[in-house]
Amino acid sequence: MKAIVAHAAKDLRLEERDPPKPGAGEVLIRLAAGGICGSDLHYYAHGGFGTVRLREPMILGHEVSGVIEALGEGVAGLKTGQLVAVSPSRPCGDCDYCREGAQNHCLNMRFYGSAMPFPHIQGAFREMLVADAAQCVVADGLTAAEAAMAEPLAVVLHAAKQAGDLMGKRVLVTGCGPIGLLAVIVAKAAGAVEIVATDITEFTTDMARKVGADAAHNVGKVPEALAAYTADKGHFDVLFECTGVAAVVGSAVPALRPRATMVQLGLGGDMVLPVQAMTAKELVLKGSFRFHAEFASAVALMRGGQIDVTPLVTHSKALSEFGEAFELASDRNAAIKVQIAFG
Repeated sequence: MKAIVAHAAKDLRLEERDPPKPGAGEVLIRLAAGGICGSDLHYYAHGGFGTVRLREPMILGHEVSGVIEALGEGVAGLKTGQLVAVSPSRPCGDCDYCREGAQNHCLNMRFYGSAMPFPHIQGAFREMLVADAAQCVVADGLTAAEAAMAEPLAVVLHAAKQAGDLMGKRVLVTGCGPIGLLAVIVAKAAGAVEIVATDITEFTTDMARKVGADAAHNVGKVPEALAAYTADKGHFDVLFECTGVAAVVGSAVPALRPRATMVQLGLGGDMVLPVQAMTAKELVLKGSFRFHAEFASAVALMRGGQIDVTPLVTHSKALSEFGEAFELASDRNAAIKVQIAFG
């Protein structure tokens, strides 16, 4: 079988690997679709991010769906031929955090395509994948492209849980990549009364308006766009910060109402924050990292029609076009979510 393997920055190869076999409690999946994530792009462009670096060749990818080819011994509730969304999150279930219900903070997490531990956790961009049955959520009624969006949607659903009740709230979203746009979609579905988004390209701000933002500002062209929301100590009740850029956070704080909640999703390295201004407004800063139970919820919301992710999948490329796919996914003026079609 073929797999997409990162060796170093700008050294991405399509390599042959031995096809796997499912063991007890596992399923064999023929991949159908895989979305290129921001972390995949960091490995591709820079060989890692922050202190996390590639130290050995690693298969990339963690946003995937596929069709069950075979069942291992003892698997129940699944059958061959079913389309499934595959959660990349494999917590141990035994550590203190798992027992507390905080599986996203598992001390022994095995998350597809992660260079955080060594040896690295190999990713899911391969034609055949063995997964634990517990990772598989039946995606009947969805396309493979939709099912592969369950992972980023789960990330945002976890962030929305951190933010609390969004009904009637005014929401600011900074950064209109796939996560930011999903934050717009989720906030709209949760009853936010007003949603404003910012980014630095017309392509992404146009998409924000298309998926439900009441206004979207290109702060690359108009850096002072948020000044209109700063009167009377601010306008927004909730911030979904999806850039990980300190300057963006700093520009958002004056537009937040006292006691607003800031949810930090963007991971861009350490940031210097305007702590005194945040303190004076009694702002609540919450981090949001990965997900667990929200993965199944993401599939259920898509299957039920409450969430539509299809506008965000702007491109699909064949496995043989993996290099072009990664270059396209890196272009914020041309693509939102680029997926690789394995079938």
